Formats: sequence, structure tokens, C-alpha cells
Amino acid sequence: MAVRWIAPTFGGPEVLTLVETEVPPPAEGEVTIDVRAAGVNPADYKHLAAGRGPDRPLPLLIGYEVAGVLSAVGPGTEIASGGGASGDPVVAFRISGGYASQVTVPAKDVFAKPAALDYPAAANLLLAGATAAEALHVTRVAAGETILVHGASGAVGVSVLQQARLICARVVGTASERNFDLVRGFGAEPIAYGPGLMDRVRAAAPEGVAAVIDTVGTDEAIDSAGELLADAGRAVTIVVSDRSRAAGVTAIGGAQPASAAFRDAVRARLLDLAADGRLVVPVARTFPLDEALAAIELVRGTHPGGKVALIP
Repeated sequence: MAVRWIAPTFGGPEVLTLVETEVPPPAEGEVTIDVRAAGVNPADYKHLAAGRGPDRPLPLLIGYEVAGVLSAVGPGTEIASGGGASGDPVVAFRISGGYASQVTVPAKDVFAKPAALDYPAAANLLLAGATAAEALHVTRVAAGETILVHGASGAVGVSVLQQARLICARVVGTASERNFDLVRGFGAEPIAYGPGLMDRVRAAAPEGVAAVIDTVGTDEAIDSAGELLADAGRAVTIVVSDRSRAAGVTAIGGAQPASAAFRDAVRARLLDLAADGRLVVPVARTFPLDEALAAIELVRGTHPGGKVALIP
């Protein structure tokens, strides 16, 4: 028997329960993965809240991305990156129920794991990486431009910094001073958030900023788009709010059809970048699978300093 976390009712993380489950064998188009690490993301626990869309049958499953080893492959089935046999190390993203010791999932969402990443890092690559890629795509960032990234030391922010550098864009990124070295390490110029932010941005980027990417959802992050950009269409947020709507800032999210399609399409490219060492995933801490609530609490609280993974 495998174990997995489920939510019998809507609510916060406190509704989660660890249960034993029998994982079905893979049918055609499916594979079974022995999970070695599951990524922990804010989207996981936000998924548990009521009112996030119709037709969500209970119990809810939690966890969108994992890394592990194939233990069974459905008849006539290949994973998305081609091939796939028992024992192969893989990653899976945009799945359901990743907080588990074993999962059976669609093969189209499973790819060979880059050897350059260990299991905890691989399990945290694609959700943040695909979100960052979409933010750069939506804001049309091009070589030679300077962009402002709010929350530059967070998981999505760090991926934005790396991907922006690959397209030869310059980044000015907000962060707390204790994370300035992290931001510099990924090639960006850090500035402190808080009062006087606009003056600090203008001093750091006298040429002006071409786009604003918000990963935190604060009022000052949204307001910076209106103050610094002539075209609000070159601002994007991953935290939709009444303020962002009023400011005309585009919001992206995995539940939106356009976002989902883009994120699915970009997975292979992100894995190739990771395989070449051009995209890395800092991991702050791992927790045993049965301590998922503690892992979520860390992600919900103060900045953990990197990604968090569950280890079955």
C-alpha cells in the first residue's frame, strides 16, 4: 500500500489527512512513479480553499510536481520525452496528488529527470520555472532590456533571474537585505522594498524599466507598474487582486487555460536548460512525507531561503 495526503473537506492545510491507498496499475497512456521527492508550493495549499472553481469532487488531492523512478509503464506507452522503462528516473508536472509515496499519472506529463538535478531539486523545477517563463513571455522581455522583478529571491523570482539572463535582459530585483547576495549570485541587482522604492529603482535603472514582474502581490509592487511603465500591458502578476485588476496588470495562473497551455509547452525546454546546468533550483530544506504540514507551514511563513521538498 502507498500513502498519500488528501483533503476530505475544503479549508486550509489543517484539513489534510495522511491515508493509505492502493495505487491503480497504469493503463495505456499512464505510468506509475515511485516518488522520491515531491515539490512543495504555495499553489498546493491554496488549491484546498473553497470557491476556487466548480466541480471539484472531494476528497481533494494535493501536489502538482514530483520526481521519482518509474515502477510500471502502461501498455504501448511512452513518456513525454520518449521511451520510459521501469527504473528510469523521471519528473512529472501538472499532475494531481503528488504528496504521495507512489502515483499513477498520465505519461504526457512525465519526462526524463535531468542528471544535473537531484530528486528534491528536480521535484521543484517545473512549477516555478514554467511560471517564470510565462511571466517573461507575457511581458515580451527582450535582449538588452531592463526589467523590475518583485520578490526576486523567491522561487519564481530566482527562476526569472536565470531565464532573463539567458535572453540577455538586465534585472533589478526587490528583496530583503539578507537575500541580496542570493539575488546578485543570479546576475541581478538587488534593491530593498519599502518606502522610497521608486527612487531606488530609478537610481538603479536610470535608463528606465521595460517590464515589471510581480511575484509577491504587494500594493507597492502593483503600484510600481503604473509609476514606471508607459504600457501596463508589460506588467504581470502571479497574485491577482482588486488592485491589480484596477491597474490593468495582467494576472497569470495555472488554472487559466492560456497559462496551462503555455506551461505545458515549456516543460521540455526548462528540463533541457536544467540538464545543461543553465537552470538550477536552490533547495532550502526537505521533510519526511508524513511531516507535510510542517513543510507547508514553512512555505507559508517567512522566506525559507529556497525550495522545500517532501521525501517519502
